[in-house]
Amino acid sequence: MIPPLPDMILEPLVRAALLEDLGSHGDITTRTVIAPGARLDAAIRAREGGTASGMQMAALAFRLIDPALRLDVLIPDGTPFAPGDTLARIEGDAAAILSAERVALNFAGRLSGIATLTAAFVAETRGTATRVTCTRKTTPGLRLVEKQAVLHGGGFNHRVSLSDAILIKDNHIAAGGGIRAVLRAVKAQASHMMRVEIEVDRLDQLAEVLEEGGADVVLLDNMDTDTLRQAVAMAGGRVVLEASGNMRLARIAEVAATGVDYVSVGALTHSVSVLDLGLDA
Repeated sequence: MIPPLPDMILEPLVRAALLEDLGSHGDITTRTVIAPGARLDAAIRAREGGTASGMQMAALAFRLIDPALRLDVLIPDGTPFAPGDTLARIEGDAAAILSAERVALNFAGRLSGIATLTAAFVAETRGTATRVTCTRKTTPGLRLVEKQAVLHGGGFNHRVSLSDAILIKDNHIAAGGGIRAVLRAVKAQASHMMRVEIEVDRLDQLAEVLEEGGADVVLLDNMDTDTLRQAVAMAGGRVVLEASGNMRLARIAEVAATGVDYVSVGALTHSVSVLDLGLDA
């Protein structure tokens, strides 16, 4: 079970979404057609199966509109569900429930979509030691919760920000004078507490990294499956290997079978479909 993030961290994201949705005059439709004091008993239900994520944020959306609402999450984040399942029940002031509905479903639908897609990728690695990880290709402002959704789907997180680790990409190598030059710069300046990853796209580059030393992880970029297998043999366990680029769901099983430690998949967050969830009264 993935521990929830503190509500204090998530609340600004949910509050900003509510303010965006309420605009300058609030929910004028609800104010117009719903009588003051009217009550509603509603449920968030799944129109399709998947893995839950964003339920904590959905609950926050309702509570920020009206702390007096009674809300019971029946299928918490990280839990699989089937079509027709009830994920949560909300009871209380009708106007408050209707005003929070869209923001709650937007978060729950998108994040559950990420968790569900991640779970599908993870399923393709069963029987191997390979882990599926995300990237920084996330929705601006929502990286933290989208990466949490990857965890809910059984995946792992890459760095959250540029300050988490040293990741030397091809453009860094080109601008920094080559593989040996950038690795020597890292060895001279980086903290002993900082992990170092470097990207290569050819086996001769991998050989150069292994000879020079200084990297903890090597990102194998856009290599075909046979080349990945050769890279694993060359590394011999001396560094962690991460395969990246063109990682489609149909290819993950054969990539995992090469013995790489991680497969990074940008599509988990940048190309996900929103899961179909609805609020039924």
